[in-house]
Amino acid sequence: MSETKMNKWGRAEMAARVAQDIPDGAVVNLGIGLPTLVANHLPPGREIVLHSENGVIGIGPAPAAGEEDYDLINAGKQPVTLLPGGCFFHHADSFAMMRGGHLDVCVLGAFQVAVNGDLANWHTGAPDAIPAVGGAMDLAIGAKKTYVMMEYLTKAGDPKLVDACSYPLTGVGCVSRIYSDLAVIDLAEGRASVIEIVDGLTFDALQAMTRVPLHNSLK
Repeated sequence: MSETKMNKWGRAEMAARVAQDIPDGAVVNLGIGLPTLVANHLPPGREIVLHSENGVIGIGPAPAAGEEDYDLINAGKQPVTLLPGGCFFHHADSFAMMRGGHLDVCVLGAFQVAVNGDLANWHTGAPDAIPAVGGAMDLAIGAKKTYVMMEYLTKAGDPKLVDACSYPLTGVGCVSRIYSDLAVIDLAEGRASVIEIVDGLTFDALQAMTRVPLHNSLK
């Protein structure tokens, strides 16, 4: 199966799948990039409090076109909305929330994730790359659960799930679940367990494009 013909979950579908697993009452940080889309797919009737490390809590869905307020932004400088009861505050207080273990879940992007849960998402190590660590290290270690939302393969066709990260680490052993465009994978006890896979893709085909052993936990 070639990559060009492969069925994949779109970004909105990935975001909706992540949102499905966030429990009622959770305080959640959505990282820059793909994870911010999760805010638009939270299940109705479920109270989930969204936090951003620049000092905002109680974030709602993205504003409608033409209704953006650029004085109210997330850490990626994207305009956001604020739900009733939401507020903004000092940057240091925001990081105290992150480092103090007050976040239930963070959802981050990644360049690489190792089967033991190591995360690399701030720098590729390339000499011309611009490092962008932000609050990722604080989030990855400070949150009670760290989820990664990413495309399964790089543009060169290499899997981002690896035996050991070759890029500089963001956090050690912190990732518990990967939500990709091809599969949802749990990471525990040094094992990568496939719990869901996109329609039209077999477990064997996924394993063939992956350089680490996968465990079949499909229902």
